[in-house]
Amino acid sequence: MRFDSHMQVLLASAAALVNIATDGAARGRPYRAPRGGELGAALAEALGLPAGQVLAEGEIARLGRTAGALREVFEALAGGRTDDAAEALNALLDANGARPQLDKFETEGGTGEWRVHFHGRDDSFAVGWSAGCATGVAMVLGGGLAGRLGVCAATGCDRVYADASRNAARQFCSTACQNRTKAAAFRARQAR
Repeated sequence: MRFDSHMQVLLASAAALVNIATDGAARGRPYRAPRGGELGAALAEALGLPAGQVLAEGEIARLGRTAGALREVFEALAGGRTDDAAEALNALLDANGARPQLDKFETEGGTGEWRVHFHGRDDSFAVGWSAGCATGVAMVLGGGLAGRLGVCAATGCDRVYADASRNAARQFCSTACQNRTKAAAFRARQAR
């Protein structure tokens, strides 16, 4: 499945928010999300802020809440609870005032390019990203592609992913978890 580039960015960002800002397990080990300024720096990097730009405490808190709500959506979908996922997603869309809008960006030729965003011009950075990520996930769910969103199948990992592969066969958050799982299966077969 090929998502357009903007959709790909929104889905990757949604997964990154969840994976960075929510506690759980990652690659077979307990994972504790960074706190305070460390979380702000991690979120800024994940969402592509220029180096050195700092998020305000309120922005960090909003993005943290968004990450928690998106985790609920990913986990509900992984558990086959689509109605619960849709309900949580609708609440997130509403809380961030998600709405489509075209914004013009200048290009090298100076002609400008129109891009669709899902927040108002005066919304904060955190509201913009929260609305955009929620809308991206909603487009996947509403487009009958909920199976493209998942939680890592590796033992000891609950990080999430958005599957953009052609065959929709992704089961792991990373190659590290896939390799770890394959190695464990190989060792188990050899022990028999």
